[in-house]
Amino acid sequence: MAMMKRCLCRSGEDFKGLLRTTNIHLYSYKEIRRATNNFDHGNKLGRGGFGTIYKGTFGDGTAFPAKVLSCESKQGIKEFLTEIESIGEAKHANLFSLLGCCVQKQNRILVYEFAENNSLDHALKGSASGAAILPWSVRSDICMGTASGLSYLHEEHEPNIVHRDIKASNVLLGRNYSPKIGDFGLAKLFPDNVTHVTTRVVGTTGYLAPEYVVHGQLTKKADVYSFGLLLLEVISGRRVSKTIRSDTFLVRQCRHGCSTSREGRWTSWTPMSRTTRRQRCSDTSR
Repeated sequence: MAMMKRCLCRSGEDFKGLLRTTNIHLYSYKEIRRATNNFDHGNKLGRGGFGTIYKGTFGDGTAFPAKVLSCESKQGIKEFLTEIESIGEAKHANLFSLLGCCVQKQNRILVYEFAENNSLDHALKGSASGAAILPWSVRSDICMGTASGLSYLHEEHEPNIVHRDIKASNVLLGRNYSPKIGDFGLAKLFPDNVTHVTTRVVGTTGYLAPEYVVHGQLTKKADVYSFGLLLLEVISGRRVSKTIRSDTFLVRQCRHGCSTSREGRWTSWTPMSRTTRRQRCSDTSR
């Protein structure tokens, strides 16, 4: 804990001292800058919590995403440390691997394994965004794999980890669409015999468990609630963000999807059309 507090003061030597206790590889800033073509805008993949993500390629052809954290944000530094502390030693087929990081002058960069098929959020957007049309068998495997990774964090990893931000964009899809839980910047470590912690509420609107929002008491159940929302998204083919402030309910969407699945007609992403939704709402109200 003392090392963590010193690291928040942005001492490069303190950071390196922390890294010596893990198996995290230390990259140079020059190495990452070259691999991302000087952080070229064309290599920008998006923005994560407190940083920008770029795609890079090492000299041997290995692709990787690099999250460049804001050196002016104390919260960004905390996220950097949390990622290293929580998943630096975690090894599971359904967890996104942290390959290494850069700690040089004011630069704080996290380097991950590459997700060949982007994220579940991207897949939920459908073919209009260039995403693949996934059959139900693949969606089922994505759900089972995500559950396996979450179970590992909650029950097997020592200490147990509560992710706090389970959502579609944090489920990365690797080769053959194998799911991997990523972005541990908000994760909380739960030592033995600790059932809950009182903390400020963080996470993504739409995925937050009501009891966590109201009371601020974090338990593993918060992740389970978020995972339940994730299942509804996968079954319905719609994202939570698209149902907020609308008359669309994911549960109703899922009832439609399950009924068509039982009839053998649901083999790909098939969100209910607006016309069908209105008709079903009309039928339900009669």
